[in-house]
Amino acid sequence: MACLHDHSCEDHDCSSDWSLYKHIDLSKVSALNEAVPGSVKSVFRAWEQRLNTSEGHLESNEGDPELLVFIPFTSDVKIKSISIVGGVDGTSPSKMRAFINREGIDFSDAQSMQPIQEWDLVENLQGVLEYQTRYSKFQGVANLTLHFPNNFGGDTSQIHYIGLKGEATQLKRDVVATIVYELMPNPSDHKTRANTGGGLSHVE
Repeated sequence: MACLHDHSCEDHDCSSDWSLYKHIDLSKVSALNEAVPGSVKSVFRAWEQRLNTSEGHLESNEGDPELLVFIPFTSDVKIKSISIVGGVDGTSPSKMRAFINREGIDFSDAQSMQPIQEWDLVENLQGVLEYQTRYSKFQGVANLTLHFPNNFGGDTSQIHYIGLKGEATQLKRDVVATIVYELMPNPSDHKTRANTGGGLSHVE
């Protein structure tokens, strides 16, 4: 489902709504079938820069419009909606399919697997449309894979911006793991009744 913004961006801080790009592990972002290796990293940026074509864009190889984009996060996130700004002259993607928490997906996997959600896209050259997720299914997202199987008739597919609206957990996963580890008592750090002649092993 696509919807228009329900407010004036002049009166509302859209940048804060679309701030999940700050939680993307950009060094590990990747794409299959990109014409220029590493160019996928250029499509993740601040909302107010979404139409800035000088920032670069992602383009598929000539004659093959299919793209697959892998997006890992530095902390688990909840995703409310997705915005895609594509290229002109039929190069905008016409469909988007999403998979969550599935690493290493290739085109064969994407074509045969059931996505968690898919959308029919429209040409969103001004970046005013967003595609709502089934929010209850987009909780605890450690990584997101977006499959763009086709476009509106262009020889290549172009993506200039991918925006993600939602929220991130306050703690990064490595910090959470450390806290969980520390919460588990180390028996050597505590006296137990078993150690002092009692019959029970109970941390005092």
